Parts: sequence; structure tokens; C-alpha cells
Amino acid sequence: MRHPAALASAVGCVLAASCLTACAAADAPPPPAPAGLTAQAGSATSVHVMWDAPAGRAKPAGYQVFQGGTLVRELPADKTMVDVTGLAPQTAYAFTVRARDAAGKLSPPSTEATATTPAARPEDRRPPTAPASLTAEAQGARSARLAWTPASDDVAVTAYDIHQGGVRIHTVAGSATTTLLTGLRPDTVYSLTVRARDGSDNSSPDSPAAEVATAPASGRGPSTAPGDFSATASPGAVALSWDPPDTGRETTEYELSIDGRATTTLQFGPGGVPAGRAEHRLVVTEPAGTVWALKLRARLPDGTWGAYSAERRVTLVAGP
Repeated sequence: MRHPAALASAVGCVLAASCLTACAAADAPPPPAPAGLTAQAGSATSVHVMWDAPAGRAKPAGYQVFQGGTLVRELPADKTMVDVTGLAPQTAYAFTVRARDAAGKLSPPSTEATATTPAARPEDRRPPTAPASLTAEAQGARSARLAWTPASDDVAVTAYDIHQGGVRIHTVAGSATTTLLTGLRPDTVYSLTVRARDGSDNSSPDSPAAEVATAPASGRGPSTAPGDFSATASPGAVALSWDPPDTGRETTEYELSIDGRATTTLQFGPGGVPAGRAEHRLVVTEPAGTVWALKLRARLPDGTWGAYSAERRVTLVAGP
């Protein structure tokens, strides 16, 4: 049995350490303001707001999006874009973003970005034409320059959406015919398309695809594979869990491979997977004793698939 004085001393040390941790958190400076903020009207009632995730390991716990000084959205740390909806047509809006740390401290506001929504056309159901051509040129290891011919619309093109693998990864103004894509992976081949969009959210067909290969990089970034992947069998089901990869943005789509074949896609909502561990339950009908080899990969914010997780083998259990 520990002596009461020794126990009191140990408790005092724990409390002191706790106090030091809390004091250090309280004394820590607020996070830096988000950089690279852009705002682009997507329709008569919505604006697409984007910003850059901070570099390095000091990442915020979340973001707050402000419209004219009023808080309109709270987002997790892995989400760096949002569509602000319910706006009025033909109206100018100003947006700023602030980062929030784990202690609740807010960064200074980002540089302001403005956008003006176009006039509403409730009966406009005709989509724009597709951009007739698209070219892409790598700009080093992590970015590419895109250029396309303008699309046409019976009213006006309000935005162009850039897609990779069917996933929208960037949006620019309807007056633009070129853009710089950033946040790409080194030594990777991308197949990109562009769609035009009008003020009623009608989207054109895809432009012809353009392929671009980014240059190799000297240093490796964070792993794109889901971490600590586990698979546990129970009667009639298999429980999956993993740590989402550090992509800088939300991960909403995963591909599950069983015995070396892509079998199913796991979809999460607009907020992405929950903070921390992600979980999914598979209902199985295969006979008890069947052995599966499972692995998982995430759809990355640049539209490509990331690396596979470690493979896990599981023996199915008879249903209840």
C-alpha cells in the first residue's frame, strides 16, 4: 500500500501536469488565418467557397465560414470547401474564413472573397454546351495549368467545374477559360474534364478529357492509405474500422476489395467520415467458414484513389 503522503504527492504531480498542459494550451497562439480563399457563384442562389489547408503538422480542429460577418457554416478540419446556399439572385456577397484550434481559439479572418449571384431563371432547363477542347500542362509535382474553349448557354455560363474520375475537385468563374489546379500528388497521371454550369444549376456534358502527369517529388507526403484497418466477423456480419488518411480534406468515398477484386463502394455523407475512427458494418450471406482477404482505399480530394490499407483476413461466422 502506498503511503498517504506519497499518494498525495503523486496526485499533486498529476494535477500539476494537468494544469501545465491546460496553461500551455491557454497560452498557445491562435492558429494562422486560412489562405487562398476564393468565392464563386455556382447558381442564382449558391456560392462555392474554397480555401487552402495549412501546410505542416499544425492543423486546425475546424473552420468557421462567415458571410458578411455572420457565421453561416462550421466545418471539420478536413473540409476546405463548401457550397453556401439559400442566397438571393443578383446579390453581392462577401465571405471570410477563420480557423479554430482544439482549445476553441479562432484565427484572424482570412482575406475577404466576394461573389455576385446571377439572375434567377426558374424556367431555364437548357444546359450549356460542353467546352469543345481542354488542355492540361503540369506545373511541377503538385499543380497543373488547365485551359479550355468557352461553352455557350442561352442565358449565361456562370461557372466551370473541373472533374477528375467523376469527382468535382475545383470550380472557377464562368468568365474563366484557364485555371491552376493545386494540391495534386507527385508522379501521378490525371484524366481531367470540364463542365459548364448556368445560373439554374444546369450542367453541360463533359469536355474532351485531357491527361497530365505531375513530376516526381523529392520528399514523400503523408500516406494516402487508410490506417489501422481492422475487420471483425460476427454472426452474419463483418465490422470494419479504420483511421481516415490525412488528405487535408474530407474523405467521403471508399472502395472495398475482397480477395483482390473491387467489390463495393462505401459512401459517407457530405460531412465525410466522423472525426477519428471510421466504421462500417457489412451484412454477409456467404457460408460460415468462408475466408475473406479485405483491403480498403479512399477517394482522395483530387479525384484519384489513394493507396490500399493493409490486408486483413477474416473467417465468416454463421448468421443468427
